[in-house]
Amino acid sequence: MKSVIETHDLCKSYHGHPVVDHLNLTVPEGCVYGFLGPNGAGKSTTMKMLLGLVHPTGGSVELLGHTLNESSRIALLRQTGSLIESPSGYLHLTARENLAIVADLKEVERRDIDRVLDIVHLTKDADRKVGQYSLGMKQRLGIAMALLGSPKLLILDEPTNGLDPAGIQEMRSLIAAMPQTTGATVLISSHLLGEIEQMVDQVGILNHGKLLFEGSLQQLQKHSRGGILLRVLDVSKALAVLNEQGMQAAARTEEPDVVLLPPQDDAALAALVCALAERGAGVVGLTAQTKSLEDIFLSLTQNSGEVA
Repeated sequence: MKSVIETHDLCKSYHGHPVVDHLNLTVPEGCVYGFLGPNGAGKSTTMKMLLGLVHPTGGSVELLGHTLNESSRIALLRQTGSLIESPSGYLHLTARENLAIVADLKEVERRDIDRVLDIVHLTKDADRKVGQYSLGMKQRLGIAMALLGSPKLLILDEPTNGLDPAGIQEMRSLIAAMPQTTGATVLISSHLLGEIEQMVDQVGILNHGKLLFEGSLQQLQKHSRGGILLRVLDVSKALAVLNEQGMQAAARTEEPDVVLLPPQDDAALAALVCALAERGAGVVGLTAQTKSLEDIFLSLTQNSGEVA
């Protein structure tokens, strides 16, 4: 699959302190890529390097198949839209007037304004002053500005930050549909996996400037399988069977009729239930524990980077 963004050993240091450390990102064309990490992980610095706003200490950036440098930067940024940090805009002007200014700066025809207003659902409020907008509306206006000129790549830095639940849901729906509605590949950053997991296809997890995980959301979810809670009538008989099979199991002190097993595939679990039944342990129920994606995110960022 064609890549829209590739970084090669990308580094940025300030006063000898690495903020981005030999970063190798690959963002496939046509996806929504979630760029995740705690505050201070290096996400915003990376995005600014992708836009040529910050010069790397080392390594390189490729956008849309071309190396980003002084000679290519303007041409590449004409095909890139961005919303970094808080949305900008003149509060005393209407959304349409703000978009007209940006269109002129981008040398985009003003007839594109109606298209982007429709995409971000601001057509009815286009002639209201931006000072009267909610934060969510201002964020959507910022995205509309980024979409002027039909960019192939959209880079959004924490667009759900500070929004209420309704605003977050509206932003999710808008961004998840972006590859289909606009043809743009989207890179979106966040420090909260739960806020963006419903809109992304690919995930990269950054901590202390290092990439800890990169892959599809489905690959990350595969690591969510936890242990098995086994409820039985006779815990001692169950533990005896499990010990004979060399399986690490423990009775739960808070639930004396429940045994905690390590993760098992379905075939092994079915065989185990039969063995327990034959020995009179009396299996009453099974519950598969599942790690939330937030738990996986925390285990990655707090430990060495190995998914637990």
